[in-house]
Amino acid sequence: MRHGRIVKHNVKEDLMKKNKHEKYSLLTAITMIVGTCIGSGIFFKSDNILIATQGSILLGVLLFGLAAIAIIFGSLTMSELAARTNEPGGLIAYAQEFVNNQTACGFGWFLIFIYFPTIVVVVAWVIGIYIDILFHLQATLEFQVLIGFGFIIICFLYNVFLPRFGAIFQDISTFVKMLPLFLLGILGIVYGDPIQGLAETSQSAILSTGWLMALGPIAYSYDGWIVATSLSHEVKNAKQTMPKALTIAPLLILTIYTLYFVGISSYVGVDQVIALGDAHVSVAASQLLGGTFAKLIVVFVIVSVMGTVNGLITGFMRMPYSLAMRKGMIPFSKQLKKVHSQLDIPVSSALFAFLICAFWMIVHYICTKFSIIPNSDISEIAISIAYMLYIVLYYQVYCLYKQKQIKSLFKGVICPVFATIGSLIILSGGLQSHYFIYYIMICGGIYGISQIYYYLHTK
Repeated sequence: MRHGRIVKHNVKEDLMKKNKHEKYSLLTAITMIVGTCIGSGIFFKSDNILIATQGSILLGVLLFGLAAIAIIFGSLTMSELAARTNEPGGLIAYAQEFVNNQTACGFGWFLIFIYFPTIVVVVAWVIGIYIDILFHLQATLEFQVLIGFGFIIICFLYNVFLPRFGAIFQDISTFVKMLPLFLLGILGIVYGDPIQGLAETSQSAILSTGWLMALGPIAYSYDGWIVATSLSHEVKNAKQTMPKALTIAPLLILTIYTLYFVGISSYVGVDQVIALGDAHVSVAASQLLGGTFAKLIVVFVIVSVMGTVNGLITGFMRMPYSLAMRKGMIPFSKQLKKVHSQLDIPVSSALFAFLICAFWMIVHYICTKFSIIPNSDISEIAISIAYMLYIVLYYQVYCLYKQKQIKSLFKGVICPVFATIGSLIILSGGLQSHYFIYYIMICGGIYGISQIYYYLHTK
């Protein structure tokens, strides 16, 4: 492990030199998790969930609960690893510290070339969709994609040249995004018929395994919780604070999501939500609040989605740099690990990340234009496979228990077991997709290339 220790020392020296462990409170930790998770998913995926459940609101609620359990136990499990390392890098750092360098390299390539860019691209495209809805543009897919890509460019630029603006915007968007969910959810329940809506579940929907496909869009709605674990080394009393934050935040998100999903589906109607697609938010807001307030709600949704893109890009633009600081893990390491002397930002790393986003935006456009992935999108590639990687780290927590480094049976056995079961449940949803084999092939190919590259550059 001598070589690994040298790498870790360099990472700490270069990445944390100017940040001597800023101390975040419990409240801040919770808002970070909530702000990362809540974005476009619940607005963008409600129709997909209802399609998969054959219009059953009850099955949708149950699946939201199942996914939340998976994430709560997953969060608690990851927090055990986070509490045992001060190294930045999130999953990369955990894999390097508790598995080996090769696995860390594979995780890094997956995050850089698939996970972050595919999610950034899809969420940015959603911005274009809701701007189209806000101004009644009747825009083409091309126009929506251009709007989304335009915001990606702007987001990268201000995060490089005006990073403080990016931080302020993230804080504002976190609070803004809560309003439409609470408001539309409560009003939908008050003026709709949630009891009847929950009762309308056909036997065929229950007996069919097709409803498991709803786990894909639901996992998308929850995605982002894993990012919070990388902040553990900056949280006050992390061993006590992070488990609390990582439990409270998913429960809060579950409550908000369930409230919105039941309210909007009950008021607008299942068939209408499916028929309207992403426009159901605007229609419901217009009927409940009138035209002026409806536009304001859509504006809040747009700001919410922009905040999610901003948070993802803020993390993504530093990922190539983080991997470049670890010897033999990524091409162009010499350039990628350079930090601009005045901006104090790894500009080459940001540019590298942007180019990957541009590539995936083209892929997303082609897939959407020609309906290559019906009732889905390229982000499900990343989300489905990510839970397979999490299981590797969950097992490491169990190993720490076996080594008596974790004394608690709950933390060392129960949490990783339930986290693994939760991941397998979400994976079962991905397996329902006809395209899952292609997801495996794409991610497996990237992982394989990473291992070849690592072998050739470290032997």
